[in-house]
Amino acid sequence: MALLRSVGTTLEMIKWEHSIFALPFALTGAVLAAAGWPEWRKIFWIVACMVTARSAAMAFNRWADAHLDAANPRTAARAIPAGLLSRRFVAGFTVVMSLAFLLSAAQLNRETLLLSPIILAVLLLYSYTKRFTLWSHLVLGLALGIAPAAAWIAIRGTLDPRIVVLTVAVLFWVGGFDVLYACQDMEHDRQSGLNSIPETWGIQAAFWIARGMHLAMLGLLFWLTHLFALNAVAWVGVAAVAALLLYEHLIISPTDLRRMNAAFFTLNGIISMVFFVFVAAAVLLRHSATH
Repeated sequence: MALLRSVGTTLEMIKWEHSIFALPFALTGAVLAAAGWPEWRKIFWIVACMVTARSAAMAFNRWADAHLDAANPRTAARAIPAGLLSRRFVAGFTVVMSLAFLLSAAQLNRETLLLSPIILAVLLLYSYTKRFTLWSHLVLGLALGIAPAAAWIAIRGTLDPRIVVLTVAVLFWVGGFDVLYACQDMEHDRQSGLNSIPETWGIQAAFWIARGMHLAMLGLLFWLTHLFALNAVAWVGVAAVAALLLYEHLIISPTDLRRMNAAFFTLNGIISMVFFVFVAAAVLLRHSATH
């Protein structure tokens, strides 16, 4: 029972349900690669890779930042600083999830197996980037942006430059909302010697940089629909993403961060799902029209 409680606390700590952020973009990459709906076996192992990789990365982040979380009023109640979990248990959980990720990647093809240690290294090493660069936001974006390109490789065994456009779009999307989220910790980061865009240039500049990143994301999504010659359904999806991003930027401001959790967690989960649904619909409609 104690083990089950610890696992449950760990899943709560890493916000397991927020795997929804990057998973739809991975599935988008898989659908584009297959030019239709991929076989269910592939989908299963792609989902397994996404969930285990994110779980390993989040647990490692909480392990690596435990002493920093303890000093930050916003994060002091997290499981490790609060004494609900030991660092040893979280380290063990990270190892188990990492091995599960490698095993899942091995079920897809040789290329995904060979690339999986590199992907895992990016995911884990992100946790240390705030210690030496203010651009850690983009490293986090890369960690999630790998997903659609990795899913493409899982389906085809090769990499098409077109899917890299989606990787860069996700990089800017994640980077943008992470810049906004970091505004909450600006003072803590300054006191702790950590680096971030808000800590370096202030909250006003951080908001403008986040807006620029999200505009870049939208431009890349429009380019993606052109590269894959997707129909109007996909264009509607990009327009819906633009509307949701606009709303996200309207409900928070440099002087009012109270709705940050709604902007960060709820809206971004909806954005990734909306984009996947519309792109998948466009691909499947084209597939059915040609068969």
